Amino acid sequence: MPSLKEIKNRIASVNSTRKITSAMKMVASSKLHHAQVAIGNMLPYEMLLEHILKSFLVSTPNIDMPYDKPRKVRRVALIVFTSNSSLCGGFNNNVIRRMIDVINEYKAQGLTDDDFLIYPVGRKVEEKVAKMPLKSAGSFLELADKPNAEGCRQLAMDAGNKWLHGEVDKVEIIYHHFKSAGSQILTRKTFLPIDLEDQLYEDKERDLSSNVATAKAQEYKRRHAAKDETSEQEKAVPLNDDFIVEPDLETVLQELIPKELHLMVYTALLDSVASEHAARMVAMQTATDNADELLRDLNLQYNKSRQSAITNELLDLAGGAQN
Repeated sequence: MPSLKEIKNRIASVNSTRKITSAMKMVASSKLHHAQVAIGNMLPYEMLLEHILKSFLVSTPNIDMPYDKPRKVRRVALIVFTSNSSLCGGFNNNVIRRMIDVINEYKAQGLTDDDFLIYPVGRKVEEKVAKMPLKSAGSFLELADKPNAEGCRQLAMDAGNKWLHGEVDKVEIIYHHFKSAGSQILTRKTFLPIDLEDQLYEDKERDLSSNVATAKAQEYKRRHAAKDETSEQEKAVPLNDDFIVEPDLETVLQELIPKELHLMVYTALLDSVASEHAARMVAMQTATDNADELLRDLNLQYNKSRQSAITNELLDLAGGAQN
């Protein structure tokens, strides 16, 4: 049985760790709020642009644009988003595991390690790719720390040019889609060629208003989901798809498609960053709760040991007095 001094030192150590996890949870919560604001500001523009682009491509099959023409897949590029730091639960491991599953899926179709090109956004996936016999397209650590539209534009342009020039036959994105503070969905999305059969980007279930991941908050949102959806449908105005295009559709598409590809990467990056902070907030909250439970057990053990020591001293005194 440990001594009183050992238990006391353990209590002090757990208390110190609890302060760190609690502080990290507060920092992650603050960063998550800023990430939610960034997604909320950009999302309506990206959704409408995607709607316009796919409407043009679907309704005008006579326009010869190479971006939606599928090919036989011989070489694949993967844009993979992780974080630069850890302590965010299984966030990074899940992405890396999905990347490996996708690679193995293509290998089963006859591809080899030389047929893959990885765009590693984040230190964790970059370190993993460095240990594997895979080709990396460069280092994008700054994007994971400080998301910026220009860096995403350059990445999208590089991947798009490689696809246009036939260096790769398919480009996919692997990232966490931020649904709410308590739910991040691991997503695999086709970047190129543009998938016209895919449904337009819907985000009705995304919650950008709260960074609370408690069960009570989630239950409250579920109870009010039907009422909110009915209210939104009443306010919704159908989008007029009868567009007037100037100077001509081909010129507009040449400008529109690269912009949409850029925003697709930027959206995935913002999603990944928000998901990282949400995952870290939940992980640190769980660690704090575990520390509280451990402290209760240690304090109970300390009090029992202290009481036992006092009882033994009283018995010794009583025995000495009788002698």
